[in-house]
Amino acid sequence: SEFLREVRRMVVDFVVGRTLTDGGDAETVSGLDDVTTYYLLHRGDFGLDEAPVGACILYAISCNLSDRDLSDRLDILVRSNKTGPDDGEAGDSEADDSVGSGNKVRLKRWDRRTAKWLGHEGQGGRPIPLIDRVHRLMHLWRAGNEIRVNDYLDGGGLTRDALFAQLLQALIELAPAASEERSVLESLSNHIAVLGGRSAPRQTDLQFRSVP
Repeated sequence: SEFLREVRRMVVDFVVGRTLTDGGDAETVSGLDDVTTYYLLHRGDFGLDEAPVGACILYAISCNLSDRDLSDRLDILVRSNKTGPDDGEAGDSEADDSVGSGNKVRLKRWDRRTAKWLGHEGQGGRPIPLIDRVHRLMHLWRAGNEIRVNDYLDGGGLTRDALFAQLLQALIELAPAASEERSVLESLSNHIAVLGGRSAPRQTDLQFRSVP
């Protein structure tokens, strides 16, 4: 079992590394935290749609996590045993984010991740996941609070963080065209590029492959 887990992790690192570097050096992912690695892997394969919990458990194990961690403690996954509407761009009730005991799960949308600790402290003594930092910045940007955005970027040393910039670009490519998510991410990416004194990254189409 330990051998299989190590093999799965190698495949996960390869797939997510290619996602972050547009087919380039997959070793970049070595600096990525487990929660963000899982998020990119899940989002690349299933988007924000419902996904079979069995596959997600294997993905979580490969990232040194559990599905229960991701749903109950880290606020990443939503469990569901119903076949109601997807967690779409707008118009869903808060009840749609309840954690149940079904055999389907989906990623929690960024605008539904509203815990006060989001982006400020790592759960269970872990470092703050980069995906949490991104979602915190998205909330601040949507609220129009540029001063707090800049303070948060400076406090986390994110303005010149190449891995953080790559993560933003990957999330842009994963977000639906013309969605609020993509608009906010693109605005943030351009803002950070200006602060860092570099050109905004060119958008490309990213390809994902499932993990066996």
